[in-house]
Amino acid sequence: MNSFVDMTALLSRCRAPTGKVFLVGAGPGDPDLLTVRAARLLADADAVVYDHLVSDEVLELISADAERIYVGKERSNHSMAQRDINTLLVSLARAGRQVIRLKGGDPFVFGRGGEELQALAAEGITFEVVPGITAACGVASYAGIPLTHRDHAQACLFVTGHLKDGSCDLDWSALARARQTVVIYMGLGGLPEICKQLIAHGLPAGTPAAVVQQGTTLDQRVVSATLADLDARVAEAGLCSPCLIIVGEVVRLRDQLAWFGECAAGAATGVADAAIDAGLND
Repeated sequence: MNSFVDMTALLSRCRAPTGKVFLVGAGPGDPDLLTVRAARLLADADAVVYDHLVSDEVLELISADAERIYVGKERSNHSMAQRDINTLLVSLARAGRQVIRLKGGDPFVFGRGGEELQALAAEGITFEVVPGITAACGVASYAGIPLTHRDHAQACLFVTGHLKDGSCDLDWSALARARQTVVIYMGLGGLPEICKQLIAHGLPAGTPAAVVQQGTTLDQRVVSATLADLDARVAEAGLCSPCLIIVGEVVRLRDQLAWFGECAAGAATGVADAAIDAGLND
């Protein structure tokens, strides 16, 4: 009898209309950085489940007929638990809808995209991944900081400054090596400890570093200094999340290569960037 009931349930599921989930990267903020594929999907979606880091300009590209569901997570403020997001995606797809799971940056770079796809796969839901420009690449480019350079950095590491248990216990020895660039996501709250540990594990206190707030958008702000005084400069400037931290000699190049926003205007008029003056030109 149990096997008959189980088979009936299985057949019922197979006959039910099933939609599809598209895991889409929204990029770092500037809507012009979306892929063509992502823009097309947003225009045709039945439902869009989106995160906190998706910019308003990207949201404007969503079809007017689509249902919008906010499931964003901010530090110490999660609008929906991850397990509930997984359940929601499964439910929407089983209702026969074309679902966009929209995440800032690239969904496979600190976006928990892999976890969500595992949940979908376990439930037999069809899915597709549409990559996005990850924050490290997009934000660094708009800040005028090349992540690699033959004279300064032959490697680049992406790490998260906020671990699952809330700690900031990273592989400091691996991060504190010469001739590489370190990009730290979600690290603003731990910035004092990050700077302290990088210096303690071998990076010179004068190593250039930068914090970029809301990179690639018109609200972009950049503070550049050294590891010794970056925390103080950021606090003085009043930067707040979302921010990206970039550490390495490549940060020095920003004075030459800044092209976007206020820093570009300052360079054009011969005015030195105040943030650079704060630490890197000493």
